[in-house]
Amino acid sequence: MQSSSELFPVALISAELRGDLSEDVYRLKPNNSPDSSVELALTRVGLAGVEGARGVPVVLLHGSFSNRRFWYSPKGIGLGAYLARAGFDVWIAEMRGHGLSPRNEGYRDNSVAQYVHYDVPAIADFLFEQTGQAAHWIGHSLGGVILAAALGGGYLDQSRASSVALFGTQVSRSYWPLKIPPIEWGARLLLRAFPYLSGRRLKRGPEDEPIGLALEALRWLRLFGRFGDGRKDWWAGLAEVSVPLMAVAAAADFDDPAWACRKLLEQCSSAPRHFLLLGKEKGFSSDFGHIEMLVSKEAQREVWPLTEYWLQYLRLPVEFTEQAAVAGV
Repeated sequence: MQSSSELFPVALISAELRGDLSEDVYRLKPNNSPDSSVELALTRVGLAGVEGARGVPVVLLHGSFSNRRFWYSPKGIGLGAYLARAGFDVWIAEMRGHGLSPRNEGYRDNSVAQYVHYDVPAIADFLFEQTGQAAHWIGHSLGGVILAAALGGGYLDQSRASSVALFGTQVSRSYWPLKIPPIEWGARLLLRAFPYLSGRRLKRGPEDEPIGLALEALRWLRLFGRFGDGRKDWWAGLAEVSVPLMAVAAAADFDDPAWACRKLLEQCSSAPRHFLLLGKEKGFSSDFGHIEMLVSKEAQREVWPLTEYWLQYLRLPVEFTEQAAVAGV
C-alpha cells in the first residue's frame, strides 16, 4: 500500500467531513511484533477547513469492551469531538481487534504487555512524525492501565508525552479468593476454554476482549503477583515517571474505586500530579460512575471543561486545589 509514513506502512483508509469536524482514519502496520498481522486503526478528529493549522495533539485510549465511539459518537458528541472543537489535534487509537482495528492472527493471546511493548511505541512515533510534537495522552479504565504500564515499563518514551490523564484507572484492587493457588489455577483453566470474553453477553460494552487479557490479570492478582511482565516491574517503574499526571476517580465507581486510583497516582512519586474525585462532596452535581465520568450530560458540563483546562495549563482550576493537596502536590 502507499504509505503515509516513512516509519512503516500506513494507509489513509477514510477521509470524511462530519458536520463541523473532519475525520481521517489511518491504518498502521508497524511490523514490530512477532505477529506480523497486527494492524492498528487511528482516527484523527479536527475542525473542518483548518487542516493546515493543527493544534496540540491529544491521544485517547478506550477501555475494555469499547472502541473509538466512547470518545466520539456518530453524531459528533464526546470528549474527542469537544477537544477537537476546542482546537486540539485529536487522535483516537483502537487496540487490536477493536473498532476499525482488525483482529490479528494471535488475537486470543493479546495482552497489555503486547500493547505496551509494540503498539503504544508505534502510535507515539507515528504521531510525533505527523505532528512534530509530544502528545497529551488520556486513557479510560483499561486504556489508562495501558498508559500506566507503558510509562512504568519505559515503553512510552517520556519525550513523546506532554502529560498523561488517567480516568477510572487502578491496579490495586484485590480479589482475595484469587490469592489462593487452587482457586487461581481453576480460574485459569476455565478461562483457557474460551478464545475471548463477549462484551455484549456480559453486558459490558460493544466489543469483545481476548482471553489473554484475562489470563494476564490473573497473573497480576494471584499470590505474589505484580503489575508487570517477565521483563519489568511496571509498578516499581512508575516511581521514575516525571511527566505531569492527572488521575480522575468517580465517587460511585465500584469497579475502580477512588482509593485505588489515588494509590496508582501516589506511586508516581517523581511526577507533578493532581487528583480529582468526581462526587457531590467535592462540589459536583452527582456521584459519577465508571462510564458516566466521561459519557453523560453531567460529564459534558462539568468534566470535559476541566479536562480541557488540564490540557491547556497542566493543572486544575483553583477551586480544585483541595484534590491536588490530597494527592501530595
